[in-house]
Amino acid sequence: MKQIVYFLLIFLFSFNLSAQNKYDLVIVGGNPGGITAAIAAARMGKSSVILERTAYIGGLPANGLGATDIATRMATTGLFLEFVNRIKDHYVQTYGKDSQQVKDCSDGYHFEPSVATKVFNEMLDEYKSKITVLTMRQFDSDPVNLDMYNDRIQCIRVLNRLTNVVEEYSASVFLDATYEGDLGAAANVPFRIGREGKDEFNEPGAGKIYKFWGGPEAQGTTFQPDNAVQAYNYRLCLTNNPSNKTTVQKPANYNRSEYVSLIEDVFTGRNTQVDMMQVTSEMMDKNRMLILKGQPTQLPGDVWGIHKITNMVSVPNSKTDANNQHRAFISTDLQEENWPWPTASWEWRDRYAQRLKEYTLGLIWFAQNDAELPSHFRKEALKWGLAKDEYADNGNFPRQVYVREGRRFEGLHFFTAKDAVPVSAGSRPPVYTNSITASHYALDSHAVLKREKGRIHLDGFLSYPTAVYTVPYGVIVPKSVDNLLLPVPVSGSHIGFSTLRMEPCWMAMGQAAGIAASLAIDKDVKVRNVDINLLQTELLLQHATLIYYKDMLPDNPHFTLVQAMGLRGYLPDWEARLNDPVDAETIKQWSLLAGRKLSVGAGETTRVKLLTEIFEMLKH
Repeated sequence: MKQIVYFLLIFLFSFNLSAQNKYDLVIVGGNPGGITAAIAAARMGKSSVILERTAYIGGLPANGLGATDIATRMATTGLFLEFVNRIKDHYVQTYGKDSQQVKDCSDGYHFEPSVATKVFNEMLDEYKSKITVLTMRQFDSDPVNLDMYNDRIQCIRVLNRLTNVVEEYSASVFLDATYEGDLGAAANVPFRIGREGKDEFNEPGAGKIYKFWGGPEAQGTTFQPDNAVQAYNYRLCLTNNPSNKTTVQKPANYNRSEYVSLIEDVFTGRNTQVDMMQVTSEMMDKNRMLILKGQPTQLPGDVWGIHKITNMVSVPNSKTDANNQHRAFISTDLQEENWPWPTASWEWRDRYAQRLKEYTLGLIWFAQNDAELPSHFRKEALKWGLAKDEYADNGNFPRQVYVREGRRFEGLHFFTAKDAVPVSAGSRPPVYTNSITASHYALDSHAVLKREKGRIHLDGFLSYPTAVYTVPYGVIVPKSVDNLLLPVPVSGSHIGFSTLRMEPCWMAMGQAAGIAASLAIDKDVKVRNVDINLLQTELLLQHATLIYYKDMLPDNPHFTLVQAMGLRGYLPDWEARLNDPVDAETIKQWSLLAGRKLSVGAGETTRVKLLTEIFEMLKH
């Protein structure tokens, strides 16, 4: 009898433990895309668990990326815009609406790492009953760490890094919100790493390429494909406020030889800007003489002091988002050594993270202290240090590597440069009727190789213009696994991914993934069979923008109308011009799209009234 009771208790305990680890959604990765997915799903009544490997959620915005990467601010809205508005509210409430901090937050698009962390936590806390956040949970990308049946993930196993115990989590839908794509790879979703050649998709900047920043392609460019991965770095939070500045110390594994080429760059002013096309050796010699006389650099395109090695954008409280300097041959990016990261073990990644940290600290220490550098250069560089009120438990250094690109999956839609570049001058890129967000950033990749003798820039460092584009649902949907979505390691080429990889777009795709997962559960369908109309309707209810218009914001009463008709092709221009009288050419085009003759004359009504009539007609 005692044995029966004992086994019954064990069974009940196991059942309860299993039930506790069962959710509607399991989200691997506490990055912004994972956070917005959980919130969007919670708003539809769904439960989720976020499994984050580190001790903190928030990804890169919580680790130094405080100058938001978005070219057209109102192109991406929804939960991303909620985050931005909460950032601004924080500074207004903390310092007053006329404060310098509010001015420096740039309407909420610029922020300190600690404020991003605070806002993300506040957004999650509002859905405590639906969202469970578990930190220090490591998913290792190996098929043995998940169970699949009939093309569906049944459960996954993660390591609790605090207890060293393996835990099991099951759900109806799983989301890969990791920068690396670890869950999708374990589920055997096909992926790519490296650079496609130009001959595959005819993309600008594809393959091996050298170009001045802002200039044309140059010698050495072959456009050939390879396995190179764009460089990673840390987004540093630096300050020149003496009361909040910590002095950078020489790291234990300092290697001066890594940085010595900077010395000649400082004296000559050599840089990678397009201005260098007009620079002569005589001009660089003159620059050297000026610096030897105690003056700063005068060479076109060059910068001085700490700016020579890092590109800084101001955020509130005299801090900066300090990124890699695109003008420089030597900066905070550590090329080549990161190539294994996307598919490497966490043991290897941790070693690389430490190596990158020491390299970065060594670079700053070199710029501030090396005796062969001009004394007035060092003096300027020494004005800056790590902000002592950020990352107090990590030596004031970011906790997370900036993984710009990991695995790129091959989903239902493979995003390439053509999806982000205007079809013709002044027009839009292709408009996708199954859009889940609008977005806008340049085609932007960091270098893949370290400095090479005779080259005008680092291989692969590039930027090409785009226009505001639509992101089709298929970029987050794998072709085979029925209950998996990929809102961060999305489907695309190296160049196509280079514009999607910005946090605003990741947050928007995460929001769409959370809604799509909820609909898949409600309708009992595969994620690739989710009704796009239902998905878009819910996205609009959550204030997302599916197609961008310069004269149309989400609070406009006609916003939903414009979104629906814009995706149907009725409003191809950049402005909706709803209050304008309808002209003859517009009536003709709209009649063709509607499939019937519209009984209205030119100037007899406004565009908004006629659009509304057509919209109601189409619904029936």
